[in-house]
Amino acid sequence: MPLTVQIARHGGAEEMQLVDLPVGEPGPGQIRIRHHAIGLNFIDVYQRSGLYQLPMPLNLGMEGAGIVEAVGEGVTHLKAGDRAAYASNPPGSYSEARVMPALAVCKLPDDIPFETGAAMMLKGLTAQYLLRKTLPAEGLQAGDHILWHAAAGGVGLIACQWARALGYQLIATAGSDEKCQLALANERRTLSITEWKTLPRG
Repeated sequence: MPLTVQIARHGGAEEMQLVDLPVGEPGPGQIRIRHHAIGLNFIDVYQRSGLYQLPMPLNLGMEGAGIVEAVGEGVTHLKAGDRAAYASNPPGSYSEARVMPALAVCKLPDDIPFETGAAMMLKGLTAQYLLRKTLPAEGLQAGDHILWHAAAGGVGLIACQWARALGYQLIATAGSDEKCQLALANERRTLSITEWKTLPRG
């Protein structure tokens, strides 16, 4: 059976246990994915510590990438053998394989490594939400100024590159001179044409 990191009660890292759990077949609207890489996020710590209360026992992890092994009835955007990535509830990515809702999973292009796919989804979705969904009433236009705090963090590095690609004028903060230099180096990075084409415009 696939190995899964699970906790039976809230607490420190010592509560994490490696257990064998059956995975089974995907039901309607679900897929089974075998992980090649998983993402690690602060939300995992919040869930483990009990800051975010979830039922026990709890399989940890919100983000992963791998190969789709099987799809359930009604799943049309994925098929067995597809490379895929996700960031979604329910938790459970700290595992070799899992069954999960297919709507939370997207195809992973061949030129994006599994490790990158597993590390970018939650941060990327957060940046997308902040840049494209939480807009002022009149929206944002190329040339508008935005202020971004923690520009050297995981979300900030993605968001600032994305904001620059959308034509926004950035004012960014970071917690040290070293982090400011990291943020500047990444904000000035030139996106490939493939990356540019994949950025949502609407």
